Amino acid sequence: MSLPLFTLTILFFTLSSTVTSHSPSSYSQPQPSSSSPLISEWQSAHATYYAASDPRDAVGGACGYGDLIKVGYGQATVGLSEVLYERGQICGACFEVRCVDDLKWCIPGTSIIVTATNFCAPNYGFTSEGGGHCNPPNKHFVLPIEVFEKIAIWKAGNMPVQYRRINCRREGGIRFTVTGSGIFISVLISNVAGHGDLIAVKVKGSRTGWLPMGRNWGQNWHVNALLQNQPLSFEITSSDGKTVTSYNVAPKDWSFGQTFEGKQFDT
Repeated sequence: MSLPLFTLTILFFTLSSTVTSHSPSSYSQPQPSSSSPLISEWQSAHATYYAASDPRDAVGGACGYGDLIKVGYGQATVGLSEVLYERGQICGACFEVRCVDDLKWCIPGTSIIVTATNFCAPNYGFTSEGGGHCNPPNKHFVLPIEVFEKIAIWKAGNMPVQYRRINCRREGGIRFTVTGSGIFISVLISNVAGHGDLIAVKVKGSRTGWLPMGRNWGQNWHVNALLQNQPLSFEITSSDGKTVTSYNVAPKDWSFGQTFEGKQFDT
């Protein structure tokens, strides 16, 4: 099956003739869980921004979430360089990012929380030090300008930042969007709390046992099985090894294109 490849078109700050001024916009960001044990050590990276020129730019991304507003992630999202992207397994994880080492451009005492939803592809026409911001071994974050401006002035350039993994807090349960045709079943899994990223998914019909699903790309998982006309249950495992099972999430008369809400990880 041919898979779509999504990459970010990054509008860097040298294009100042096309970007004249920006004022920070309101946005909703996922909140860290106060009871969560997942708060990793701060690590060094860099960040740039992109400015969406069309509302449709909020749709897409290598993680396969589609319309980021509709699925609940809003503008508080990030594209990650190859070193951080982990071939898509990291999709859905949450990071806290803060600006450092630049008194001229940083907004003191601020940080942002973003969800990994996209991939910043390497550009081997440049060296990693000379314009290839997302080339290995660089750790790089590409942020919507509305989010970038929460921690730094937009004229900043390729900004030094620090980041750390944190647990995600989500409203409501885990969402399962079922698409496909015939025996090909594809499920987009979103709104995952806790670690946010998944390492294993299983599906079960009322007339089947538990069937392992394969990662298609990002958090899209697939299986070839005849599952129509039976309720569907899902078992998902996050990267910390925790498992949540949602029984009979989709009713017997489910159809392709529908989204169903299941249980949620405790945070």
